[in-house]
Amino acid sequence: MNTKLNGKVAFINGGSRGIGAASARRLAAEGAKVAIGYAASAIAAEALVEEIKANGGDAVAIKADASDAAALTKAIDAVAERFGRLDILINSAGVLHLGPVDQFSLEDLDRTLAVNVRGVFVASQAAAKHMTDGGRIINIGSTNAQRMPFVGGAAYAMSKSALVGLVKGMARDLGPRGITVNNVAPGPVDTDMNPAESDFATALHGLMALPRHGKADEVASLVAYLASPDAAFVTGADLLIDGGFAA
Repeated sequence: MNTKLNGKVAFINGGSRGIGAASARRLAAEGAKVAIGYAASAIAAEALVEEIKANGGDAVAIKADASDAAALTKAIDAVAERFGRLDILINSAGVLHLGPVDQFSLEDLDRTLAVNVRGVFVASQAAAKHMTDGGRIINIGSTNAQRMPFVGGAAYAMSKSALVGLVKGMARDLGPRGITVNNVAPGPVDTDMNPAESDFATALHGLMALPRHGKADEVASLVAYLASPDAAFVTGADLLIDGGFAA
């Protein structure tokens, strides 16, 4: 077992499924205590906690709706109190609403921004209050901040583009405290939101240098690197892991 994260505490918002769940498993395997934030998937979150514990790790599930600033802040404060510290924040919660701009509802726009942008800011602000030198904030962005080659993705691309500016600014704000802030920007990854076996997936592969979906574990490897001491000099970065989708 890699022990680079021994003694560290990580909060993974949106940690019950997909990239968030894979990141929780990877960080736990490297020695971190992990708190798995979820909005609605309580059963999946608790099952993941039991899986991590069965493999010798330490984990807890906590309800945290990324669109509810008060509830999200309360959850992060509770994690820091439970474990006595907070070292790593992973903002993996996200929503995807698609539709042409002339038909896109303001309700869907508000939900997109509330979860994908405002929730990241709120969680980062809350977590930073507990972090000491060596803290890590890692957002799950998207290659769509760089390239949106199909109709209907304007609002989603905008939300993920906002994270690029946010990490650059936060990296400046928190750098004097030794806290790094970065985006991981995946391309198509095989998850419930974007399965590898579909007509849409085939079309996406035609846009890529590596014509396949990525795996959640592959993205989790980059997350684990950024969370580790090895990445102490990496901050303010938007790191593509997209199979050449934006190449």
